[in-house]
Amino acid sequence: MDMKTRTYPDTRLLIGGEWHDAQSGKTLDVLNPATGKVIGKVAHAGIADLDRALLAAEEGFKAWRQVPANERAAIMRKAAGLLRERVVDIATLLTLEQGKPFAEARVEVLAGADIIEWFADEGRRVYGRIVPSRNLSAQQLVLKEPIGPVAAFTPWNFPINQIVRKLGAALATGCSFLVKAPEETPASPAALLQTFIDAGVPAGTVGLVYGNPAEISNHLISHPIIRKVTFTGSTPVGKQLAALAGSHMKRVTMELGGHAPVIVAEDANVALAVKASGGAKFRNAGQVCISPTRFLVHNSIREEFARALVKHAESLKLGDGLAEGTTLGPLANSRRVTAMAKLLENARATGAKVETGGERVGTEGNFFAPTVLSQVSLEADVFNHEPFGPVAAIRGFDTLEEAIAEANRLPYGLAGYAFTQSFKNVQLLSNRMEVGMLWINQPAAPSPEMPFGGVKDSGYGSEGGPEAMDGYLVTKAVSIMAV
Repeated sequence: MDMKTRTYPDTRLLIGGEWHDAQSGKTLDVLNPATGKVIGKVAHAGIADLDRALLAAEEGFKAWRQVPANERAAIMRKAAGLLRERVVDIATLLTLEQGKPFAEARVEVLAGADIIEWFADEGRRVYGRIVPSRNLSAQQLVLKEPIGPVAAFTPWNFPINQIVRKLGAALATGCSFLVKAPEETPASPAALLQTFIDAGVPAGTVGLVYGNPAEISNHLISHPIIRKVTFTGSTPVGKQLAALAGSHMKRVTMELGGHAPVIVAEDANVALAVKASGGAKFRNAGQVCISPTRFLVHNSIREEFARALVKHAESLKLGDGLAEGTTLGPLANSRRVTAMAKLLENARATGAKVETGGERVGTEGNFFAPTVLSQVSLEADVFNHEPFGPVAAIRGFDTLEEAIAEANRLPYGLAGYAFTQSFKNVQLLSNRMEVGMLWINQPAAPSPEMPFGGVKDSGYGSEGGPEAMDGYLVTKAVSIMAV
């Protein structure tokens, strides 16, 4: 069947293992960003719906924590297998509601299955320890226990990926999981959680709600049933939610905004740098928290790099994500188009030169041309605020120390990239760049077994590697005296 003929379902709330309409009957429209037209509805939860979801999560936690780790792993692996079996259907939904090319959506779904499987196995290795006692009549134990029901808040740019990073760690450690997923991209998260229902998780172990973001976050985070909060999104919103969680002494993981620097050293392989950073820059139309954004290029190769990056940008095929050959889809919503227009207006006003792109394409949908800017001022908004769109901004430097200082100037510290053939440079970059993730001579290559998170205003905690499990576990010291 032609993917374009697939229907888009209305999305309901997942409460207690079953799908429900909102008690009020209220819904929100879901738009296709390639056309701007309504393609479906999503249920809008009210407080009564949230309270039912919270009670279900509490019961789900009681049941799921009692499932042995090896059985939890088997259920999670079954869900991952179902995700792979349904990849075409789920990726199609993802493209219809989010806009990214189908090939990218398919990769996201399959990567989600990999993440689930990795956490499933890692959950079998949550160990405590025996500590030798100073009193030989006593035994000292350190136990690791699930923290409790989790409230998760995820964005629209990666509707599957951003959930599974949280869901995998939560379920692997024995926690229940209630997610407020994005209203703009509701169907693919619903399809993801359906795989866990079909795999056999107890009712209430996973839940899904949509509605007013501020109302939902305020209610869930402050509620005594919720014991852990995890959020991916903008830094300003993240700070608000972290403050709210802190006022209730809730454990928090925050994966916030980035403004990733790319340092291209004098000895870099320019072709490799353009291929790797260009591919990463325009993936998902630049709507990626770890997207390369500030291109710092040694002045001796700056013009060569700019020409090559322009050629790469102009080779991309802009269009509907389900159309044959599309390599760059629309922005996810009209707000992003407005933001790009303002960003370009400011860049021009501060002296930047538009090498290619720089404008909206067409009148239907949210298409914006892949854009390369050169001669960008440090005063330009694009060099100070995360663009979250298909815009690459280039600025030259003379010394590597100068480039590192600029890379570290902003309060963001999520991801960074560098290209060099010098081991000395590699050591300097590795030690001095203030980021949570650094990729050298390659595009972003996050994997489930590696930490994923930032420093400074880009958040704290990890959503990858064994470190991700820590945020969902509490440590209990037990000392037993023989009598």
